Formats: sequence, C-alpha cells, structure tokens
Amino acid sequence: MLPYDKSEIRESLTIENIFELLQEWGGDPEYTEFGILSATICHNEPGEGSRKLYYYENSDLFNCYTGCGESFDIFELAIKVFSIQNKQNIDLNDAVRWVAFKFGMSSSFHLDESESKMLDWQFLGNYDRIQEIEIKDYSIQLKEYDSTILERMNYNVLIGPWLKEGISQEALNQARIGFYPGGDQITIPHYDKDDRFVGLRGRALSAEEAERFGKYRPIKINKQLYNHPLGMNLYNLNHSKENIKRMEKAIVFEAEKSCLLYKSYFGVENDISVACCGSNISAYQIQMLIEAGAKEIIIAFDRQFQEIGDKEFKHLTKNFKKLHNKYKNYVMLSFIFDKHLTLSYKASPIDEGQNKFLRLFKERVIL
Repeated sequence: MLPYDKSEIRESLTIENIFELLQEWGGDPEYTEFGILSATICHNEPGEGSRKLYYYENSDLFNCYTGCGESFDIFELAIKVFSIQNKQNIDLNDAVRWVAFKFGMSSSFHLDESESKMLDWQFLGNYDRIQEIEIKDYSIQLKEYDSTILERMNYNVLIGPWLKEGISQEALNQARIGFYPGGDQITIPHYDKDDRFVGLRGRALSAEEAERFGKYRPIKINKQLYNHPLGMNLYNLNHSKENIKRMEKAIVFEAEKSCLLYKSYFGVENDISVACCGSNISAYQIQMLIEAGAKEIIIAFDRQFQEIGDKEFKHLTKNFKKLHNKYKNYVMLSFIFDKHLTLSYKASPIDEGQNKFLRLFKERVIL
C-alpha cells in the first residue's frame, strides 16, 4: 500500500508544478490551450527525440505520441525519467513519496540503508530545500564541462541572422556565441556566476528542426550531452552581476538572445540582464539575484497571450500574481507587461527594438 494517497496528491498538483518538473527534467515545456507540450523525455535523453509529449490539464495525464504510445501520470513519468537520466530504478511508491516531499505535501522523507542506493535522495532533498527562499547561504555547484569543446564551435564566426536582428558582434564575442555545423545550430555556452562552463545549448536554424525538436536544446557531441538543470542557474549572470550590484536592479528575460540584444542596445557596461531559459523562474534563481544585490527584479517575459482577457492572458497574470505574493517580503518584483498589445504574439519585450522596450520598461507594472 502506498504511504500517500496517489490520487489526492496528483489532484493537488497545479499545472505550474507539472511545468516545473518538466523544465527540471529537460523537457523544454511550453503552455498550450490543452495544457503543456514537452519533448519526449519519457523515452529520450534531454535534447533528443521530438516534441510529442502532451500533458492534458483536464485529465492530469500525459500522452506520448511516439515511442511510448501510451498514457501515464506524473508519477509514472518520474519513474521513466529517473531510469533514463539517472540510470536508477524507482518504483511507484518512491515516485509518489518524492513528488509529495518536493511540493511540500510531506514534511519529512526517510529511506533506510537498503533503499539509499536507489536514488541520490540527499541531492534531491537539497534541491527541494532551496526552493524555499527563506533558506540562506545555501548553494550548489553544477557539473563543470571541459571548455575546450568551444574551440570547435567557431565562436568567432559571424552569425548573420542574429546580427541582422540587432545583436552586436561585441555581444556575440563576449558570450562566445558560435556555430555547430553538425547540428546546424547557433551555439550558446552557459556559465555559472563564477564563470565555470556548465552547459551548451543550441538554437536551431532550420525551421523544420525547430518545429520538431524545439528552437533551443542542449547540444550533444561525441555522446556527451552538455545539459544542466536550467532552474539552478541564470544565463549571463557571470557578466551582469557587477552591474546588478551597482544598479540594484536585474531584468529577467526568458531566452538567452534577449540578453544579447539588451547589452547590444545599452552596452555591456550597463548590462543588468539574465535569462531563466523558460517561462518560469525558480526560487533558487530569485535568491541568486538577491545575493547579487538586486533590490528590484524586473520580469520581462514574452507576450504569451493574443488578446486581453483570453485564456493565456489569465494564465500569465495569475502566474505573475503568484510570483509577487511568494517573494514580496524579500525583494521588489515588477513586470514588463504589454497591456497595449504593441508587440507581436510570443515576442520578447526587447525583440522589436530599443524604443518599444524602453516604453514597456517605463510602463512596467508594480503590484
């Protein structure tokens, strides 16, 4: 018998909880009208497979339209993910207990010595604890990769499409943006705040590849996947942290390219931008910015709604209010919100030029 009520826990999970797990597991999720669309991490490593894993909010079930060819819930997905990514076998009991503990539905978790070999529960427990912003002086160190691989990425090459969009060569050089011919991808190295090379993501140039696998995904070279948990780092913080400390402000974009545009428009000496690499920002990322000296965190997410009042609009405003309520006692949060519909659908606030961005920045919402 399970120690927790599986159905009760599953019904208590919000769609944001599901999104957070998919993001942590490298599924590169995105919200849709039916729920969430993700890469097929149910039977593939992160960065592989196709975007055919669907989560249906009305049923609380996933359906994989390739590979698995079946429906399953979040606990069964956890079992699949741990088997593929960690080479560790867990049963339904373990999966239910871990999810319950992760989202605060259980105040304790214990494994006896015989069970301890199954999972690195100590690490997972630490991940859960740092989701609480009250925890201070706690940090993790991500795996560091050999940065000599970047010498093969032609990082001094001119990236025509991004130069045409307004990104400066200076910004590309600072970020070591390159090109990987083997995947027809623009390469984006990720560093932690201490300049350690912790991941390498690629931006697909082929429209077909972007549609099938997603625009951004970890790069795999010679059987080495250069991935990292996106919620445990902030892109560009290694470059912007001193400016954030000086200005006491930080701007959080969704994607790396927005940071490159920001420093191109306003200069690397004024760069206060980071990217959370998704449409959610984790408690750990918030704490990283507070520790960097930010007294105001400006959320500058994409315009993920088509009309004022539509389902996506309500979802976005609900998430912003939730963020504000969660962290208002620790830092001032403001939101760049395109209430006048000046941007294109799904555009970043900085995608359509410096003037539009400055107007949106001036009109940012403080709850």
